[in-house]
Amino acid sequence: MTSPLLEALRERILFYDGAMGTQLQERNLGPDDFGGKRWEGCIDYLALTRPDVVEAVHTAYFEAGADVVETNSFQASRLRLEEWELADRTLEMNRAAAAIARRVADRFRAADGRPRFVAGSM
Repeated sequence: MTSPLLEALRERILFYDGAMGTQLQERNLGPDDFGGKRWEGCIDYLALTRPDVVEAVHTAYFEAGADVVETNSFQASRLRLEEWELADRTLEMNRAAAAIARRVADRFRAADGRPRFVAGSM
């Protein structure tokens, strides 16, 4: 049994999304979007505090023709999140980031039947 991703790669070139962090930073989010001043700038935390914004970025990439989006979890490791005093939310944050991306990918697949994929960013 081969994976759908490998099957798609055998058939065509797959396009990945671009820079999630850059897209989120360009949205001029403030302290309230991050759950307070203490966490302002913790991009990965947006999967919990503003999942709608993360979803909008994934949507824009799929609308632009991406086949694969990466989760909003580039720095969502326990070690890195300790700096934000969010280490105890590492698993929750990563699961939320994956669920958001998967939800958008499934929505696009349902619309036209073309498989969309989610890659974990770390």
